[in-house]
Amino acid sequence: MKVYTLVVELGRKAGDGLPKGATGAGLVCYAAGKDEGEAVRETVAILKQADMAPLDVTGYGTLEERLAEGHEIDDDERALMDRALAENAVIIAQMTPWFGDEPDPDAMIH
Repeated sequence: MKVYTLVVELGRKAGDGLPKGATGAGLVCYAAGKDEGEAVRETVAILKQADMAPLDVTGYGTLEERLAEGHEIDDDERALMDRALAENAVIIAQMTPWFGDEPDPDAMIH
């Protein structure tokens, strides 16, 4: 198992818990899986169970892949990745609501 960093774009859905006036949101998630496809499928399934409306998922790879790309990953982020692996879970690390602005998933990853 490995942990993958994913950015999920959300649309709106009744009961999604997003702030009033938001047009959607972006989530940074750390998801465990045997490959990135499995991590994406598990993340989407969990978000749908939570009454959220995932529209798109962008994968940024494993810790090693992100480091090779030059991403700065702090201790807190590494701890969340470790937790996702230990618990075989999806961890939502960050949620950014959008209010009519164009989402930029790449801006959410360091």
